[in-house]
Amino acid sequence: MRCPALGRAGTGAAGAVGGGITARHRAPGLRPPSAASHEVPGSPDLAICFANRSAALFHLGCFEVCLEDIARAESHGYPDRLLPKVLLRKVECLLCLGRLQDAGGTLSVVENKIAVDGNMTSSTHQTLLKKLNQLKDQIHGRESCPEPAGEACGDTQRKSEIWEENASISGASSSLSLSFDRERGRHLVASQDILPGQRLLKEEAFVSVLCPGENFCLQDSSERAWDTQVTNADLYCHCCLRQLLASVPCRGCSYAKYCSQSCADLAWEQYHGTECPLGALLLTLGVFCHVALRTVLLAGFAEVSRLVEWSHDGDKDLQKPETRCRIPGEAPDTRAGSRGIPGCDDDGQYQSSYQAVFNLLPHTEKHSPEHKFLCLLSVVAICKQLQEAGLEAAVLNQRSSEKGSKPNTCEQTLGELSPGLKTLAEAMLRHVLQLQCNAQAITVMQESGSGDGAVVSKKPVRLATAFFPVLSLLNHSCCPNTSVSFSGTAATVRASQSIPSGQEIFHCYGPHQCRMRVAKRQQLLSQYFFECRCQACLDELKADVKSVVSTRNSFCCPSCRAPMQGEDTLCCSEEACATSASRESLARRLGALQQQINAALELLRGRKADQAIKMLLKCQMDARNFLSPEHLLMGEMEDHLAQVYATLGKWQEAARHLEKSIKIVEMHHGPSSVEIGHELFKLAQVLFNGFAVSEALSTIQRAEEILAVHCGPQSTQIQELQEMKSCLSDLPRSILQRI
Repeated sequence: MRCPALGRAGTGAAGAVGGGITARHRAPGLRPPSAASHEVPGSPDLAICFANRSAALFHLGCFEVCLEDIARAESHGYPDRLLPKVLLRKVECLLCLGRLQDAGGTLSVVENKIAVDGNMTSSTHQTLLKKLNQLKDQIHGRESCPEPAGEACGDTQRKSEIWEENASISGASSSLSLSFDRERGRHLVASQDILPGQRLLKEEAFVSVLCPGENFCLQDSSERAWDTQVTNADLYCHCCLRQLLASVPCRGCSYAKYCSQSCADLAWEQYHGTECPLGALLLTLGVFCHVALRTVLLAGFAEVSRLVEWSHDGDKDLQKPETRCRIPGEAPDTRAGSRGIPGCDDDGQYQSSYQAVFNLLPHTEKHSPEHKFLCLLSVVAICKQLQEAGLEAAVLNQRSSEKGSKPNTCEQTLGELSPGLKTLAEAMLRHVLQLQCNAQAITVMQESGSGDGAVVSKKPVRLATAFFPVLSLLNHSCCPNTSVSFSGTAATVRASQSIPSGQEIFHCYGPHQCRMRVAKRQQLLSQYFFECRCQACLDELKADVKSVVSTRNSFCCPSCRAPMQGEDTLCCSEEACATSASRESLARRLGALQQQINAALELLRGRKADQAIKMLLKCQMDARNFLSPEHLLMGEMEDHLAQVYATLGKWQEAARHLEKSIKIVEMHHGPSSVEIGHELFKLAQVLFNGFAVSEALSTIQRAEEILAVHCGPQSTQIQELQEMKSCLSDLPRSILQRI
């Protein structure tokens, strides 16, 4: 069982976009982890990269992926004199996978190649012959004594969830219906009673673009000198967003990487063949511009042109939903079901399609003129680059010109865009403006640090930005009734509580009532051009008092420990106490405390656990003098102490501190929140490693119940919890008695 993954879960921030896509080049003598991305396609060096990586994959036991790398090495012209050694590795993989017939066939090929080599006395030749004979004996042994067939996998595979898809909304449950009114616009409503954990929506992103994210710098300073920092762009497939083990590089740049050749070919055909020459520009302009370009490339110019022309024929004020119906100028008739609601087709179907994306509100009149000008400038820059790179004909699907040929500029003045590119630019500008309110961050729990310690920390990271037209139908609430999780490019929405028939389905856009006061939430939500009037906000505004959240995250009096109140100058809430302090001074003290905590974590990463414990305990003592006992930072320190003790193998101490952390998290997020689920998962791992059987089993049960609601019964964490439960249940009674 893997060591516990400690580290507080929270909301991920958007990764900054920067850098550029470099042209292919060789760095003599350098073989970084992504060496294959820097070699020329078809070169012997690239074949050697794949062959060398196959050896590492075989050592890791990744036999299927190892076979894929061996095939890549062969297809890129791996030197014939070195091929027998690689083919013998292929035989070993096939044996491990139980593919005896394929292993025998490959072994015959190796035998013929060795026989052709005349140098029978060389040490290398003798080593190959010895290995070949060993594998031949293994094949004969396996053939004469076949392994018993494995049990049917039906028992191990979970039954798929009962799912009846909505007849009118693609990817949605039949328990939902699409509605429209002038105040809320398009929204989803429960058409029947919904239970907690019930899946309401599963949608593949219409388009997604991976965000490079933050760097994961290697610890060795000599490695940093070679600029071998790892980012999300190196860790995940640029097409399907699956985590990479053995990446397939793009044929034209050193930036894009894929999990398989099929993903690489699909991306090149659909969009990357056009994006590749524009790579540096797209990274400079930012992910929104990149998403806008990829959206129109996936839709195709014919569909883009049709919808842009349709928008011209309708009412010019495209921001009013009632004027953007299927029949221009006619308000939606909700009595006729979903027919006429923006984004629906003639049959009233709301599909995850480009038409649905195009009908998302751009709020053109609400963006500042300066912002719209910069967006327009960025879009024009992309179109100009397409023109200069000779990609205009391909993008506009003009078959008269070959892809990559220079456009005919005789009829165009210098700097002028063709009518087709102007249409494309108009659609792209619309999508860039739409993204401010409709972009969905695809997040993933990612390991932080070097990953070589006894404890692995995880944190949520923004992996990609995407358009989900059906998911965009959900309005915001600061106290939502759903939970969203991601797997690759797919988003799954589940009910986080019971939802009665007729109630609207809500999603949280980020600001949650458990994390911040109503004033802060309203400020953050202003970017979406609406004033939140959800029940949580109305209740808090009506009460006209400070929320429990602010009290728990408040400063406390250093004299009597009562909460401090006020704005710039804070005074003790106890009338008998006259202590006061400036908010600025307390904020500086809080910042210094956080720096000390970070220093303690650096000591932990440097394997100085005893020093880290001393510093964290000192931080705790300091924090108790001016922070509320329920302050989230107090919980984080307990979490960090649990992490250090787990590193030392002191599982009981780790569990004790983690339980204190969980109490604080529960105060802020509630007993059934996904945050509590993640914390209980960590506690279950600690108790499992410490052989605290009864406590571990009860914690596993509670974590399963919560995570199944938010992440689904087939999530990775649920699988790990069930593996732990199975291991504990299978322990011999004699061992349990000794424990």
